[in-house]
Amino acid sequence: MEKLKIASAQFENRSGDKDYNLSVIDRLSAKAAAEGAQVIAFHECSVTGYSFARKLSKEQLLDLAERIPSGPSTQALIEIARKNQIVILAGLFEKDENDDIFKAYVCVDQNGLIAKYRKLHPFINPHILPGNDYVVFDLLGWKCGILICYDNNIIENVRATKLLGADIIFMPHVTMCTPSTRPGAGFVDPNLWENRENDPTSLRKEFDGLKGREWLMKWLPARAYDNAIYAVFSNPIGMDDDQLKNGCSMIVDPFGDILAECRSFEDSFMIATLTPEKLTQAGGHRYIQARRPDLYRDIIGQAHQPEQKVVWLKKEE
Repeated sequence: MEKLKIASAQFENRSGDKDYNLSVIDRLSAKAAAEGAQVIAFHECSVTGYSFARKLSKEQLLDLAERIPSGPSTQALIEIARKNQIVILAGLFEKDENDDIFKAYVCVDQNGLIAKYRKLHPFINPHILPGNDYVVFDLLGWKCGILICYDNNIIENVRATKLLGADIIFMPHVTMCTPSTRPGAGFVDPNLWENRENDPTSLRKEFDGLKGREWLMKWLPARAYDNAIYAVFSNPIGMDDDQLKNGCSMIVDPFGDILAECRSFEDSFMIATLTPEKLTQAGGHRYIQARRPDLYRDIIGQAHQPEQKVVWLKKEE
């Protein structure tokens, strides 16, 4: 395994405007490649937009969704990767031959599709079905996995992906700045975004507080630390439909330290260099070796009926 340079990006997507969103992916990919990145990761549903999908009928979702890899968006991503000589990870809605709909995330290079993952815990629209498989794949000598947004909140998913061999887990999100039972949570006023040039301080205070980054810091470094992985977190900046998102795209190493983070209000990315020795130097590596599955195999594997509640979505319904 050699050192690997990965960029984690953030941008303000437009709902349903694939051409525009792909143009931003193209522009940021070209710039990241010029700065030495070998891989660039974008947020959940970065090709299509996300939050507006809660308002769509199944017919509208089917119009938006595409086959993978034959659909035009995946083919466009492959062409962008070829042109810019960089590996690209991005998200979109997928439909299969039965017109079942999934939340998908793809990894492509100049030669085509490397990996596809379907979100295990979708919730934005009841017509979107959950995936049922973990995905681990080879990328430039590294073992990588993908978990989309809510998937990372179920800690078993991260551990399972690690145990399947992943050294890097790509974690595309559309998150933060929404109501919750958690103290301090809530929407951020879109007017602060519109006034960001005149008053960046008030916006940054909201973005960095408990509505945003402070919540992220409660769990994201722990996922990387406990599992001795590199976590590549990508999140949009600006308005996603009627919800304001705070970016904070970052890369966290196996020690739980932030290697690089987007801190502007602009469409942007940051690059981090991943080194293989940290994977075994970090405490999480030792803890995984010390596990005693005989103690908790039956506990973790006992029957359970999944129940998923999203406070801000339920209130809106």
